[in-house]
Amino acid sequence: MIPHLISIAPFAHADFWLGVGIVAGIYSIFTLGLQLNVGFTGIVNLGQAGFMAIGAYAMAILILTYGWSPWLALPAATLIAMLAGVIVAMPAVRLRGDYLAIATIAAAEIVQSVAQNAISLTGGNNGLLGFDAAWQTIQVWLLGALSSIGLGDMDQIPLFAVTWITFAVLLAILVTLQRTPWGRVLRAIREDEDAAEALGKNTYAYKVQSLALAAGIGAIAGYLLALNITLIYPGTYSADFTFIGFAILVLGGLGSYSGVALGSVLLWFVLEGARFVDLPLSADKVAALRLLIVGLVLILVMALRPQGILGKREEMVLRG
Repeated sequence: MIPHLISIAPFAHADFWLGVGIVAGIYSIFTLGLQLNVGFTGIVNLGQAGFMAIGAYAMAILILTYGWSPWLALPAATLIAMLAGVIVAMPAVRLRGDYLAIATIAAAEIVQSVAQNAISLTGGNNGLLGFDAAWQTIQVWLLGALSSIGLGDMDQIPLFAVTWITFAVLLAILVTLQRTPWGRVLRAIREDEDAAEALGKNTYAYKVQSLALAAGIGAIAGYLLALNITLIYPGTYSADFTFIGFAILVLGGLGSYSGVALGSVLLWFVLEGARFVDLPLSADKVAALRLLIVGLVLILVMALRPQGILGKREEMVLRG
């Protein structure tokens, strides 16, 4: 008899789907910022994880060190992340192509290094705990309300709902912005920056605005990730986060905001589902296998539909 290589039992539990949904939702929000930069402005931003870290750490520090209310700390931290985006963008967007990408990833590495070494402020590699007390109170209240319809034992439902509601709101905002003159200028910059400048558009200012807005979106994803793992530490916001975001862009399609959600859900279903492949391998090899499977999926998509699942061929070319 052929042994069963995949255990299907976990897929029958709501907890599995809720867990995948939360992570996929967080990555969807994170990748919305990348889509704005890469898909609609032509900026290759490899430092999005750094802005995510700035927002999460700023939120936690304002709550734990300065005693701020979370309702004030969250918008303040978002503005701090956007300010950081402006500071990075001002010199970086004067560069083009590979140089811009290198500048953004260097900024993200600086953020991670500061988070590791400013121990008195960030806790270093031990991280920060206790910033989510208000969320825990809200979660208990929501679970109590859900218990009346028999869902009170599903602890992940509140964060799942908040994550995808947040994604839907941000998606609506970005789609609306893309239809405005501001959004059309971004597309013009992506297609031909010199032509946009010849028409009198300040392309430098528009690119700074695009990167700052993406930084704010990254910060929001950072808060939700922190709530999901209840801890903020430097390794959470490594460059791997940005690279997986780019994999989601490739899978879902450049220039498609809805493709971001589809690509994220598919990617994380494959990644999490691969955990249940029953092979005689050590844990580190199974982890490597999961990434190999994702790589094969991306190669297959690029071979059969290079513009991504919901992308358009005309959106594929990025001008340097």
